[in-house]
Amino acid sequence: MFYKDFVIRAWEPRDRQKAAAIIRNVLAEYGLSWEPSGADRDVLEVEASYTAVGGEFWVIEQQGQLVGTGAYYPVERGENAVEIRKMYLSPAARGQGLGKYLLQQLEKAIAQRGFQEIWIETASVLQEAVKLYESSGYQPARGVETLRCDRVYVKPVQR
Repeated sequence: MFYKDFVIRAWEPRDRQKAAAIIRNVLAEYGLSWEPSGADRDVLEVEASYTAVGGEFWVIEQQGQLVGTGAYYPVERGENAVEIRKMYLSPAARGQGLGKYLLQQLEKAIAQRGFQEIWIETASVLQEAVKLYESSGYQPARGVETLRCDRVYVKPVQR
């Protein structure tokens, strides 16, 4: 997939450390902790956490450099549901509509796979993410499962 001069592609094993670094750096930017043995373990174990369970993990490149990530995997809550995870963009990749485009592409991929609900957890301090999710039709829900998050949203899959 292409958006402006960005390439969105499937994660490959060679992306493991660079994708983790993007997420770790964005979390630090917002005062949130990197949890390699907790909430962020999935980034270090993409094959088991995403690929093996029917999810996908994407990376975003600009001029050959990784600048973002986005992923989803099936979850037990809700009706035939997935959770969108690890939507992070480096500062230089923000403010160009890429986040909205990425979210729309994730939603399309999820719909094509027949899922019915999308869940997203985030932290209030990630104001741009909160604004994006709310303006994209995600409704506040209950049941935050990740310690550093204080918001959870749900949206029915659009067909």
